[in-house]
Amino acid sequence: MSATPELSPDSTMQEILSAFPGAKRALFARYHIGGCSSCAYGDDESLSSVCHRNDDLPIDEVMTHILNAHEHDKKLLISPKRAEERCAANRDLLLLDIRTAEEYDAVRISGSTRYTEQTLQEISATGTPDREIIVYDHLGKSALDIASFIMGHGFTNVSAIEGGIDRYSQEVDNSLPRYRLEFE
Repeated sequence: MSATPELSPDSTMQEILSAFPGAKRALFARYHIGGCSSCAYGDDESLSSVCHRNDDLPIDEVMTHILNAHEHDKKLLISPKRAEERCAANRDLLLLDIRTAEEYDAVRISGSTRYTEQTLQEISATGTPDREIIVYDHLGKSALDIASFIMGHGFTNVSAIEGGIDRYSQEVDNSLPRYRLEFE
């Protein structure tokens, strides 16, 4: 795991979201920043400007919140190799693929289930909030959001594969074809 990136009041929102992918979720959850047009921000806007426009939020508090959220997110990440080990060791583990149906149909990790709206309802109905759940996407950009969403529904043993199926295919199972989406 790499060192924590730099964060300052002059950091642009683009720099922050690149270095701290969970910042968008963290800022919205605590401060209602970035979730709608009235509280949106531009990529080139500085964090101090965003804080100023939002009731003069204390910049040090906001930066601490971003850093704490980043540390929490890092704890949810699991390496592809560790994910493979956990899947082999726990037959009740649920491996959730959050990619599109087309991506899932084209290539997927063996034993995974495609996440749909109905999936959360079905796993919630089992009454096992400590069931181990590992989430993955294509490149690891959205898995933490879904893992946090699932945790918000009461599940306590949730993680996300760092780097998604792309990294998994490089480090664990090179028979899985790598691909690139046009809009990435």
